[in-house]
Amino acid sequence: MTASSHKATAESSGRAGRAGRTGRGRRRPLRTAGIVAVSLLVLITAGAGWFYLKLNGNITTFGAEGVSPQRPAEGAGGQNVLVIGSDSRSGDNSSLGGGEGDVGRSDTAFLLHIYGDSKHAVAVSIPRDTLVEIPPCRLPSGKWTAPQHNAMFNAAFSVGGSAQGNPACTQNTVEKLSGIRVDHTVVVDFEGFSKMTSAVGGVPVCLPKDIYEGDLNPNRHSRGERIFAKGPQTVSGQQALDYVRIRHGIGDNSDIGRIQRQQAFVGSLIKKVKGQGFNPTTLLPLANAATQSMTVDPGLDSADKLLSFAMSLKDIDLHNTKFVTLPWRYQGERVAIVHPEADTLWADIKADRTLDGKNAGGPGSAGASASSGPSPSPSASTGTGTGAGMGTDTGTGTGVSVAVYNGTTATGLAARAADQLKSAGFTVTGTATARAQDHATTVVEYGAGKEAEAKAVAARFGGAQLVPTASSGVKVVLGTSYASDPKLTPAAGSTGGPGPSSGAPGSSGASGASSGSSSAIADKARSADDNICSDLSYG
Repeated sequence: MTASSHKATAESSGRAGRAGRTGRGRRRPLRTAGIVAVSLLVLITAGAGWFYLKLNGNITTFGAEGVSPQRPAEGAGGQNVLVIGSDSRSGDNSSLGGGEGDVGRSDTAFLLHIYGDSKHAVAVSIPRDTLVEIPPCRLPSGKWTAPQHNAMFNAAFSVGGSAQGNPACTQNTVEKLSGIRVDHTVVVDFEGFSKMTSAVGGVPVCLPKDIYEGDLNPNRHSRGERIFAKGPQTVSGQQALDYVRIRHGIGDNSDIGRIQRQQAFVGSLIKKVKGQGFNPTTLLPLANAATQSMTVDPGLDSADKLLSFAMSLKDIDLHNTKFVTLPWRYQGERVAIVHPEADTLWADIKADRTLDGKNAGGPGSAGASASSGPSPSPSASTGTGTGAGMGTDTGTGTGVSVAVYNGTTATGLAARAADQLKSAGFTVTGTATARAQDHATTVVEYGAGKEAEAKAVAARFGGAQLVPTASSGVKVVLGTSYASDPKLTPAAGSTGGPGPSSGAPGSSGASGASSGSSSAIADKARSADDNICSDLSYG
């Protein structure tokens, strides 16, 4: 080989080597970028996993063993979520104010119904002083209490005297009161509420007047410094908590007025979250704040379940998010439920109908067929008590035996009701005076296998409550609701006169919506898009 050949070969080898090195040089950045991308993906995934674990670690649940075995059947569609505000001073709540001692108390509760079409929702506030029947509730020891008649609604949460409260007892009470099955229950305490408002950057609110320290705490016996100026403002943390707790110094100083401001606050909070974007970026910090001081039922015991539930609300329009208060009237210093308006409201919710009587169950849902005709009359479906609201009515009392007890101080009431029941075909097995004469609402108690007969009896006493008992047979305990107008409600389909839902004074059925709809209540409802300065008090 000549010298020139060696040179050519060397030059060729050199070019090949340089070309190889150049190729490897181009591939190295690509390979490095891929490693970085994979590493970032691993870190993001790990970070998301860590966050989900953190949320899961935050969540506290209450046991399902306290939920009553006697529960209403499922409704036509949608979901029902009971939200309870706890003012216990235990733990980190002690620095934020609240109830006396460590016993959990609840001054705020509402039942949120998310309709089957996922485009409508209604929250029904239940005043804390409402007189209700509290069914047997489980104590921390495992024992069950006796039923409480004519008790304040918020007493249910304090049954057992624990710092955590008794959410299962409140759930049982709401199910008995409404005849609606509660799918989930959530308890939010002071600390959780405070952190949630800070997580969203504050919530716009409004005050009808200047508010002073003495309005928040009347035990000061002095006006103190001004803590809120009249008009619109944004609050968060402790200030937000003070806003929703104010009761004195506005309107008639009542819990009813406070409920109206709380409804305005929740509507404003929803509006703020939706305005920021209903997505994980917005929801995760809010979820982190909420879960740190929130107690939920076992059905919401994981981050996945909670976030999935939250995301299911994203398509609900602000105007279609309604807030109402259970129809009420003052009874001395307490609050009594107004019938038949309350019964009609519960019946509409159970049938997945909006307040104006429209079906919101979505295509093919059970609610679609339910809305094709008029709303069920409260006389045919009491809307109260376990299993109520299903529309069962035998039309006559044939084959139904019932004992009659006078639960009031009105003389001769049991005999009068017995005569009326006999005329309607019922078999009256006896009359007597009840052990207590302070019943505001008529109660129909029944033993195993007697639910259908009990419903036939309850259908004749508008607004009667159904109560399952360990005793046999059926008995009706008359309340002042019957004593004030001692006559039976006509059977469904009879011509004996209009029932409570079709022509009684104050009935909400006289509207363009389906007969018996909650349209009168709808006229007073607040929407999440309403002016934050409107309708902020009562009296």
